[in-house]
Amino acid sequence: MDKKTAFSAIQPSGDLTIGNYLGALKNLAKLQDDYNCLYAVADLHSITVPKVPKELRKKTYEIFAMMLVSGVDPEKSVLFVQSHVPEHAMLGWILDTIAYIGQLNRMTQYKDKSKKSPENCNAGLLTYPVLMAGDILLYQTDLVPVGEDQTQHMELARDLAIRFNSKYSDTFKVPEAYIAKTGKRIMSLQDPSKKMSKSDEDQNSFIYIMDSKDRIYSKIRRAVTDSEPNFAYDPNRAGLYNLINIYCSFTGISPEDIVKKYDSLGYKEFKEDLADIIYEDLKDFQYNFNEVIQDKEGLEKLMAEGRDKARYLANKTLRKVMKKVGFVQI
Repeated sequence: MDKKTAFSAIQPSGDLTIGNYLGALKNLAKLQDDYNCLYAVADLHSITVPKVPKELRKKTYEIFAMMLVSGVDPEKSVLFVQSHVPEHAMLGWILDTIAYIGQLNRMTQYKDKSKKSPENCNAGLLTYPVLMAGDILLYQTDLVPVGEDQTQHMELARDLAIRFNSKYSDTFKVPEAYIAKTGKRIMSLQDPSKKMSKSDEDQNSFIYIMDSKDRIYSKIRRAVTDSEPNFAYDPNRAGLYNLINIYCSFTGISPEDIVKKYDSLGYKEFKEDLADIIYEDLKDFQYNFNEVIQDKEGLEKLMAEGRDKARYLANKTLRKVMKKVGFVQI
C-alpha cells in the first residue's frame, strides 16, 4: 500500500519559540517513516509583512538548518525552500481566480493583521491563504499538520480543491487536517489566555529555542501560576495548567503523574525542575544547530537537491492544472 503524503511549512520570520518547537519542529521527524513528507521554508509567505532582505536570507538558512537538526532526513523527506519552486506561485495565481473575496475577508488572521497594521494592509495579506492552499494541493497532499489557528486555512484549501475539481474534473486530492496525538497548545507564560507568540511585546511571555540557560530559568520563574495552595491540573487555573502542559510536552509524563509528584512540593520546585527540563532538551538542539548553520555550502547543496525533487513533483500536478484551465503548453 502506497504511503500517504504529508506537507508542512514554517515561515522564516522572527526567532522560533518553544511553542513552535513542540508544536511543529519536534513533530516533523515523527511523520517521516509513515508518510511521504514534504517540508518547506515558507519564505514567499513571510514577505506579507516588511522584511529586511539580509535578515530574511539569514532566517531562511536558520529555519532550514533547524528542520534538519530536528530530525528531518533529506533521504526520507523532501526538504526545500518555497521560493526555489516557482510552481507554488503559479498555482497560487490560478487558485486566486476561483477564490471568493468574501471568504478571504472572513479569515481571522487577515482581520487581526489588517487591524494591527492598517498601513501595511497589502493584497498579499488577503490572498496568502490561497497561496497556502496551493502549497498543499500542488503535491496531492493527504494530510497537513495544523494548529487550531490554521483550521480556517485548511477549510479554504479543501474548498478550493473541491471547487476546481467540480469546475474542471478531478485534479486535486482533498486534504485532511492532521492533529498530532501528543503535545498541547502552548500558551503565553504571562497571559495564558492567549497562544505563545514570538511577536508578543512582553519578552517574558515566551521562550526562544535559542535562549540562554539564564534566560530560560528567569522566564520560567516569572511565569504566571495562581494563588491556590494546592497543585492541580485544571483548565480554570490557566497559568499552572499551561506550565504542566509544557512539562508534559517535553517529557511525555502524564499530567496526573506530574500533579502527584509536585502536590507536596509546590510551585518553586516545580518551576525549577521545568526550567531544567527545557534547558537540557534545548541545549542539545542549540549545540547541533550551531554546528549545522556554519556549513553554508552544505545547506545550499541540500536546498538544491530538495528544490529539484520538489519541482519534479510539483510539475506533475501543475501541468495537469494548466491543461485543464486551457493554457497552451509547449
